[in-house]
Amino acid sequence: MPLPRKTGPEVQTLPAPAVFATLDSSLRGLPDTEVASRTARFGANELPHAARRAPWRQLVTQFTDLFAVVLIVASAVTFVAWGLQRPRDIGTLQLAIAIMGVVLLNAVIGFVQEYSAERTAESLQAMVPHACRVMRDGERHEVPVRALVPGDVVVLEAGDAVPADCRLVEAYDLSVNNAALTGESDAVTRTAEAVAAGPVLQARNLVFMGTDVVVGSAKAVVCATGGETEFGRIFRLAAAAPHQRTPLQRQVAVMARRVAVAALATGAVLFAVRLPTGQSLVSSFVFALGVMVALVPEGLPATLSVSLAVGVRRMARRRALVKKLLAVEALGSTTVVCTDKTGTLTEAEMTVVAIWSGRATHAVTGVGYAPVGEVSGDGQVRGLLRAAALCCDARLVPPSDRRGWRVLGDTTEGALLVAAAKAGLDPASDEAAAPRTVEYPFDPVRKMMSVVCAEPGDRHRAYVKGAPHELLARCSEVDWWGTPRPLTADTRAAVAAAVDELAGQGLLVLGVAARTAPGPRPAQKEVENGLTLLGLVGMLDPPRPEVHAAVAACRSAGIRIVMVTGDHPLTAEAVARRVGIVGEAHPIVVTGDRLDAMGDGGLDRLLAGPGELLLCRVSPEHKMRVVTAFQRRGEVVAVTGDGANDAPALKHADIGVAMGASGTDVAREAAVMVLLDDSFASIAVAVRLGRSVYQNIRKFLVYLFSHNIAELVPILAATFVGFPLVPISAVQILAIDLGSDVLPALALGTEPPEPDVMERPPRSRDERLFSADVVRRFLFLGTIQALGVCAVFFWRVNSAGIPYAAFTADNPVYREAITMTQAGIVVSQFFNALAVRTERQSVLRVGLSSNPRLLAAGALGIGLMAAISYAPALQAVFHTAPLSAADWAVLVCLGFLLLVAEETRKWWLRRRESSDREGAHR
Repeated sequence: MPLPRKTGPEVQTLPAPAVFATLDSSLRGLPDTEVASRTARFGANELPHAARRAPWRQLVTQFTDLFAVVLIVASAVTFVAWGLQRPRDIGTLQLAIAIMGVVLLNAVIGFVQEYSAERTAESLQAMVPHACRVMRDGERHEVPVRALVPGDVVVLEAGDAVPADCRLVEAYDLSVNNAALTGESDAVTRTAEAVAAGPVLQARNLVFMGTDVVVGSAKAVVCATGGETEFGRIFRLAAAAPHQRTPLQRQVAVMARRVAVAALATGAVLFAVRLPTGQSLVSSFVFALGVMVALVPEGLPATLSVSLAVGVRRMARRRALVKKLLAVEALGSTTVVCTDKTGTLTEAEMTVVAIWSGRATHAVTGVGYAPVGEVSGDGQVRGLLRAAALCCDARLVPPSDRRGWRVLGDTTEGALLVAAAKAGLDPASDEAAAPRTVEYPFDPVRKMMSVVCAEPGDRHRAYVKGAPHELLARCSEVDWWGTPRPLTADTRAAVAAAVDELAGQGLLVLGVAARTAPGPRPAQKEVENGLTLLGLVGMLDPPRPEVHAAVAACRSAGIRIVMVTGDHPLTAEAVARRVGIVGEAHPIVVTGDRLDAMGDGGLDRLLAGPGELLLCRVSPEHKMRVVTAFQRRGEVVAVTGDGANDAPALKHADIGVAMGASGTDVAREAAVMVLLDDSFASIAVAVRLGRSVYQNIRKFLVYLFSHNIAELVPILAATFVGFPLVPISAVQILAIDLGSDVLPALALGTEPPEPDVMERPPRSRDERLFSADVVRRFLFLGTIQALGVCAVFFWRVNSAGIPYAAFTADNPVYREAITMTQAGIVVSQFFNALAVRTERQSVLRVGLSSNPRLLAAGALGIGLMAAISYAPALQAVFHTAPLSAADWAVLVCLGFLLLVAEETRKWWLRRRESSDREGAHR
């Protein structure tokens, strides 16, 4: 019989003997020879390793950028032109080498930034335990998890991680935590009995790789290993999901194409115009190449990479690790956050928050498993908590190493122990003083657990906890004021109303009761009837305290928040209300079953609706479908999560945000951003920083392209007035682009966020990086710069008093003139950098010296220009000449005029906006 490799209905519907027959195994386990055979057949019990790009491939990718391709072609053609020249011009060779140097520098910077920021190592295997207990040939052995094969019989106990997908064949009060796989925070009971066919994850006799045993013990036969497990299925979904291009990637690609086409077209036109004038083919080509180089922002790729890296470092200081540089900017354009609940909005630790006794609700403070807090109420409340603690199998473990307080066993029992400790009780001492004589474990049918303890004074007392309605039906008395009283109809109604009220708050409610036992080992029926009700306990997985403010910040920023969870709708809604995601009386709550019945059109209409939306009981496929639907509507989607079940959606989203401390390794691997402190508040901070990154990118685009105009216009002017030489050479342009522009542009990238950045709506996914405002601004600044540069060039040329045709490249006046051109661009760019720091506000209000990096970068650029003007070695390379103090004074005046013009423009904009606001108020 062929051995099945997947869990499925044929396994879950069979009784235990038939399961062994199907898997060709037995309760004694497999013999060693069969293990070896199956290992060869099925392979190791491990997940496939994620494919990684080799470093050399990452480096090669840097040369595929359109700007890089254009410059590589230009450099190659220039080398050919130099080879064809007779005599050969060393300047042409210098130009070819300089262009290739720019390409190499950009590639190295981009590679270093990407390689250091991205960590793509496969980490899913870390979720799987390294060793497990297994029966082989009738004996128990401990073997590496990767050595498991289908048919192996594993032994599971409380605290164990499930090493593979298994069918239970023996189960003793077994509960497992499936949160990493399904997103449900509550432990679920498991049985060894056959169950009806249905969804695999809902089968109560199956346990899955990556989940944990909370309480009880079991034996289970392995029926799927490695990539064939449910965990492996999710891994394949995550691996198959394509990485989405961020809005900035798309816009930069469009910009690069347009700029490259414009540069090539302009160069071709000028080549065609210049060739009939008698210039040689090679010299005409070199001239056209200079125009093309002037239009291509060679420093933009390096500037963009390093500026994004600055954003990464800023976020890291806020405990948010960004693995991909472009994700920094994409955060700023986020319009929708699809957030998980457990571990993301909540602490992932059950906590008692209310106790109902004596017709009153008593508050319990503190969250999590640390026994820090207070319980309001009298001694009756302490008696209730003592009874509840004695009826627990869990253990509270104090901090050790770098781990905090934690619970071994059922999380709800852990919450009861913590509450008892907050009330001043010592559960361990109480247990020692009242040793347990008999226990009747929790059963999903009767929905309660009971114990009998030997109390001091040679008497025995039974303690019971369970579902309130089941427990209430077995009670005949209440004990709220120290004396038992009959449980009247009115009292029963009051208890039922209290249960409904607590449940309506999204709390998990347990009832606690007790009675005097006739002896140390009474029958279960006798123990669990004629009970005295002590009260009710309400608990929840508490929201993180900082989440409410973070949600409010996201809302003010125009970001829609949708909870997408595998948990129960009532629990999800309660948490959503506590953190501010839901404020309406009747939010839209949709389950996974309803999503299955809904077509794409229906889902689109659902997501387009204005109401508050909660998606509950969803699977990984549902999450991916929701993310895709949002993206189809043009939304920029961020997805948060911590479990393996979140990995496909995290990878498919525009921004995947994983929890760093409590999250699983597979979630961290799939995400592009990891919150090191698990704080949802870090998302709001990251959005604020992401928005500022985008604003700063636009600032240095204005800065870069305005000087491109100043480089291009003098060349065009010289062409049309018949001047035979270029006002600025391609080598000079490259020196400006890399030597005098990159550092100031980077300094602009460190500008802090503007105060109202989180009060603006997200920009549209279709908003162009080169918006009309950006284009108008760099045209305005570039035109002023170009006019000033043309003025100083032709002023110096005309001072020679000779015809244009008489000028040669060695003419001293010509060399002074092109030096003035280069220096004029550098100096005016310094003032330009100061001007573009703000969009509306005067730079005088923010302070000219408030960005010292910018002042230092500008001073370095001017210093480099001075070296090019005065150092003989650099004069030989750039064909420059020394400038006088008067020349520098003229250039500074031109730069100052640029700053005054931009400040005047901002003043006019502020005045117009003020007038518009006054008109709107009339």
